[in-house]
Amino acid sequence: MGLLTFALNVTLDGCCDHREMIADDEMLDHFTQLIGAAGAMLYGRTTYELMEQYWPAVARDEKASRADREWARKLEDMPKYVVSASRRDFPWNNSFHVEGDLLDAVIQLKERTPQGVLVGSPMLSAALERLGLIDEYHVVVHPVLAGHGPSLFQGLERSRHLDLVSTMHMTSGVTAMHYRRKEG
Repeated sequence: MGLLTFALNVTLDGCCDHREMIADDEMLDHFTQLIGAAGAMLYGRTTYELMEQYWPAVARDEKASRADREWARKLEDMPKYVVSASRRDFPWNNSFHVEGDLLDAVIQLKERTPQGVLVGSPMLSAALERLGLIDEYHVVVHPVLAGHGPSLFQGLERSRHLDLVSTMHMTSGVTAMHYRRKEG
């Protein structure tokens, strides 16, 4: 069974609004490496729609930066599973609707994807965390104080303790941290 890995950018004060992040080549290369090792992406509808509106065109844009194009092409080829109660049609290449009970559907997806599944949708990730489904966390912290939300994992009923696996510091001041769910 593959791992379910949460991977997202966040500011120092906990904001996960994509407009507040430092989207340079080094950060995009980090995420391209993460996605390259995974077998699938899992999105909530809102995050999927943000990605769908931008990245397919970048994958075909020869004027886009190398890092943007590489990320976009990996994303284009990656199976993308979308949790949505309001939308059923997902025309972006390799996109599929997640049907049925969330717990059962995600367990089945993990079983079918031995390379693992990445999830990067804040609201969906909070729901998956409440269900105890997230195995690992890749949090990329940006040296930015946004002063607003949304923030990660709102509404958890109890705290979670994690083990630090690794850290990587980028030249922009961004720090990528890899954590694993602490057992026991």
